[in-house]
Amino acid sequence: MNKAQIPSWQQVRARFQQIWGYEDFRPPQGEIVQSLLAKKDTIIIMPTGGGKSICFQLPALLQKGLTLVVSPLVALMENQVQELKERKLPAALLHSQLSSSQRRQTLQALERQQLRLLYLSPETLLSSPVWQRLSHPELVINGLILDEAHCLVQWGDTFRPAYRRLGAVRPALLKSKRRGTKIALAAFTATADPLAQTIISETLQVQQPAIFRLNPYRNNLSPNVRIVWTPQGKQQQLLKFIHKNQQSSGLVYVRTRRDSENLAAWLTQKGDRTASYHGGLGAEERREIEASWLSGKIPFVVCTSAFGMGINKPDVRWVIHFQAPLLLSEYVQEIGRAGRDGKSAQAMTLISEPTGLLNPEDKQRQKFFENKLREQQLTAKQLIKKLPPTGEVEAVAQKFPDAALALSLLHSMGKLKWIDPFNYSIEKNSKNAKKSRSQPGNQMQQYLTTKKCRWQYLLTAFGFEKEAANLRCGHCDNCKK
Repeated sequence: MNKAQIPSWQQVRARFQQIWGYEDFRPPQGEIVQSLLAKKDTIIIMPTGGGKSICFQLPALLQKGLTLVVSPLVALMENQVQELKERKLPAALLHSQLSSSQRRQTLQALERQQLRLLYLSPETLLSSPVWQRLSHPELVINGLILDEAHCLVQWGDTFRPAYRRLGAVRPALLKSKRRGTKIALAAFTATADPLAQTIISETLQVQQPAIFRLNPYRNNLSPNVRIVWTPQGKQQQLLKFIHKNQQSSGLVYVRTRRDSENLAAWLTQKGDRTASYHGGLGAEERREIEASWLSGKIPFVVCTSAFGMGINKPDVRWVIHFQAPLLLSEYVQEIGRAGRDGKSAQAMTLISEPTGLLNPEDKQRQKFFENKLREQQLTAKQLIKKLPPTGEVEAVAQKFPDAALALSLLHSMGKLKWIDPFNYSIEKNSKNAKKSRSQPGNQMQQYLTTKKCRWQYLLTAFGFEKEAANLRCGHCDNCKK
């Protein structure tokens, strides 16, 4: 059983000061730590840079046993685990890019109960060799943490269907453990509107959670949207902005790997020191670019959404969206990387003129992603009719290549129940049936064209109506007009 005594508040603070060197917690870090130590389910919505990782790392290090951290990106896992290892703390990670010897070493440490924190993706968590070890009756598991929980909403119905099976993980693990075992479940994110919060809670099967919500407003961060009329005009605006701010650190966001490489090559040609960063790079190459950027060797990086999660650089003075993201939650995540030190920072988004006649690029990209999503959903819906009413995910996926996606879609529609993380049952006449509730992409378009205070729009969209009611930030482009 894992009913070990909860450490006193003095012990909690002393360990916190010893590991991280801060004098005291920032609200509500202390309350979140207490909630997890008490094995309570918890949902945490805190702005980027709010110190979320400490909230689950500290309880994990204060207890005997293991905390599983489900994380979406290899780069994010590597950054957090490297920081913990530098502090000589018992943490490790598992992902598909590890060498067989690294993987063997981590699995042995897991079997010997030498780890306090294990970072892994949803797919790795549900892989047979890992699951067998996690299900061992003697392995004590204290917590299941879903980091960057908005990814469950953004990707669970599209290209990461394993996210939809995470709600069945805790009940299945508890069946393999001693009676009376408790596993705390917590979801951490910087961005979740009310619909996303509902989807996260329902999918993970959280029970009477403690909820901590901080609104994303930052009075030092100035959002700004600028219309450009031609592709060349867009490049020139970018160049002008970078040269005006060349003494400071920044990030340029694009949506695809190819765009990242092409734009970085063009800027290098123009004499700028930069690099392209995306999920397709090897671990060593990613590390090198991160280190160069963190040290100021290169002032900015041209990157996809793979860059920034878990990388802590307080003095980022600007973030430019050379291409706007599809979802508002991605946008808030990405602009939140600027101005973490509390000093003034800019968030600029460059968009094509509204008609798309002179520069159809933005409209074409939006249409491409929407069509791709529609195609996936159509394929899944056609496949649903062929799927057996009950079955094992991997066996069905071998017979039907898109089965995992179809099952994920059925689950989001309330027509499928996970018997455990590997077996499903389709409920044909389910009372819980609902339409698939993917996040609305048009929210982002509305934000880009709104005449309102931009911060007021963001707060309303994320469910902070009270705080948004009479807000005029005074420092976004609309307020300045």
